[in-house]
Amino acid sequence: MKKILILGASYGSLLGAKLALAGHAVTLVCLPAEVEAFNRDGARVRLPIKGREGLVEIDTRKAPGKLDAAGPGAVDPKNYDLIALAMQEPQYRSAGVRELLDAVAKSRVPCMSIMNMPPYPYLKRIPGLDATKCRDAYADATVWDSFDPATLTLCSPDAQAFRPPEEPVNVLQVRLPTNFKAARFESDADTALLRELEAGIDAIRFDAGDGGAPIELPVKLRVHESVFVPLAKWAMLMAGNYRCITPQGMRSIKDSVHSDLAASREMYEWVFGLCRNLGADAGDLVPFEKYANAANGLGSPSSAARALYGGAQNIERVDRLVQQVAAQQGQRSPVLDEIVQLVDAKLVENRKAAG
Repeated sequence: MKKILILGASYGSLLGAKLALAGHAVTLVCLPAEVEAFNRDGARVRLPIKGREGLVEIDTRKAPGKLDAAGPGAVDPKNYDLIALAMQEPQYRSAGVRELLDAVAKSRVPCMSIMNMPPYPYLKRIPGLDATKCRDAYADATVWDSFDPATLTLCSPDAQAFRPPEEPVNVLQVRLPTNFKAARFESDADTALLRELEAGIDAIRFDAGDGGAPIELPVKLRVHESVFVPLAKWAMLMAGNYRCITPQGMRSIKDSVHSDLAASREMYEWVFGLCRNLGADAGDLVPFEKYANAANGLGSPSSAARALYGGAQNIERVDRLVQQVAAQQGQRSPVLDEIVQLVDAKLVENRKAAG
């Protein structure tokens, strides 16, 4: 049994539930109301299963492992084998979380991010990229300054999940049950830990409570040798998630991709090319056709668009990060420039409205 600390309980509860089913002890760091709900009722994660009608619900109270929750001031990172970062990037500058993140960095416990926005120190692991020219894409890059990039890796959260608004905060519903794709750590020993967790999640067979044989669950952990594999998410975010943001308001990811498939392909392939220029192999990335097919099932706006039009004063700026990576290669995209300008303007508007 490994002890795993996860900062962030929304998306983090998906990874946490799978690890608890694999027999590990998981602690989620979250808000007081979430702490109460998780400690009282466990995490409830609902998954679609290919070939089955309806959703299968994981209740972590019945898992072989354990899942609990605590506030940021109630945990010591040194007591854990692995730490996962599952909050939105701007949240790491908030009081309490900022201090915990610094303690995580100084503990040198291996740390895996499942954010869309790569933690700033991870950029230093990407050959040919000048991370210093990307600092202002972050809400506050100084929160990352205590990290050694060798202790940090990135995992692409390709699965799509949301909290149903009518349900308690401990309920998460998965709508696209794809995998977590992690790059290896620099250290072989830390990478071996990830591979052990990968194997444990692969071995899970779940009793769905219908009298049938235990079933295999989707959403696996996949560990890759290449540091570029998690960057495959960049093309998806630029072609879909951030194009949910329009001058007229927000639209679904499906509409962002399929209302003009040629324009979506052009944006996707342009970002794909940036990653290839950095050193990614085509096999590290996801072909556009596979992404476009998956986008057919994404009938809601992206979390970035929902936050922006919900009044957020900061969101993850993967759009700005990709723009800055492109500038280092002497590249620019008018479509991406327009997205960055739209987000900038909306954030200014939200901040003014907040006073």
